[in-house]
Amino acid sequence: MNKTKRLASLIMTGILAVSIASGCAAQKTEAGSAASTDNSEAQSSDNKTAEKKKVTFVLDWTPNTNHTGVYVAQDKGYFSDEGIEVEIVQPPEDGAEMLVGANKAQFGVSFQDSMLPAVAGENKIPIEAVAALVQHNTSGIISLKGKGMDRPKGLEEKKYATWDLPIEKAMMKQVVEKDGGDFSKVELIPSTVTDEVSALKSGVVDAIWIFYGWAGIATEVAGLETDYFSFKDIDPVFDYYTPVLIGNSDWLRSEPDTAKAFLSALKKGYEFAEENPDEAAEILLKYAPELDETLVKASQKYLSKEYKADVGRWGYIDPARWNAFYKWISDNGLFESEIPENTGFSNEYLPQ
Repeated sequence: MNKTKRLASLIMTGILAVSIASGCAAQKTEAGSAASTDNSEAQSSDNKTAEKKKVTFVLDWTPNTNHTGVYVAQDKGYFSDEGIEVEIVQPPEDGAEMLVGANKAQFGVSFQDSMLPAVAGENKIPIEAVAALVQHNTSGIISLKGKGMDRPKGLEEKKYATWDLPIEKAMMKQVVEKDGGDFSKVELIPSTVTDEVSALKSGVVDAIWIFYGWAGIATEVAGLETDYFSFKDIDPVFDYYTPVLIGNSDWLRSEPDTAKAFLSALKKGYEFAEENPDEAAEILLKYAPELDETLVKASQKYLSKEYKADVGRWGYIDPARWNAFYKWISDNGLFESEIPENTGFSNEYLPQ
């Protein structure tokens, strides 16, 4: 989590002036002419480097396959091709939203549910989602196979590892009750599970909320047989956007061309990962060698089909889906005030 990838720009000054001046002399030797040409090209290259826009990108957690397109764009030079120099950093304790809101990072990774307090209400800060990194919500509930939790009602009398968050528990209540169950019969165990395989095997908890593209794939790699149901399959209102790319709203308004160039490069990175999952996984491992290779490659194969999924345009955020989830939050009294439509997102900066 503390590992940070930084790229340093090369800036050359001063010494080129003499060479260029000498190259302007009326009489030149062939060697002198060649030297002048080389120096002129070096000056041109140096100017391009000096003109690159600097952008800081903050992750939401340690590097994983949600982020592969970012690392591909960095490694393949897509950012550089757009005249941008990108620094990828780890998030602070208070999350990517605060860093982006303070313009210490221009872009970052967040989630539609958890970013709500930052984009609405009395304490909002200048951030907004500008692209969907994964097109559909791939989260749901996992349990050991054959324990009866392949559907929400089966959670009755079982131990669910809860983060004890209002939106989380309201979602759980709705899916359980929609399936004819009694949520009051679900045993809530406050727990932040970091190793789903060990937690399920030990029986400390029976059911865990996971993102299948990483934790679900990890159970497959470990050979653990599981049951799983997805929130979006139980109720379409829960097909919200998670994760998303967020940007600093003030910076976006002042640097729209740079923002569009950044997103253009990022699109290339994610589309490369979509079409070349094995090579993209190798690139991620190059930047995060501490990750398990087998897990990364299996996860990449899964997520490469989810970046755009059934939507032809990378990064597109469907206003109807976005608004439906925030309306559900408002209707259930889970936020301090009513959330206006189209709060917290924009498709304005996406490439066509």
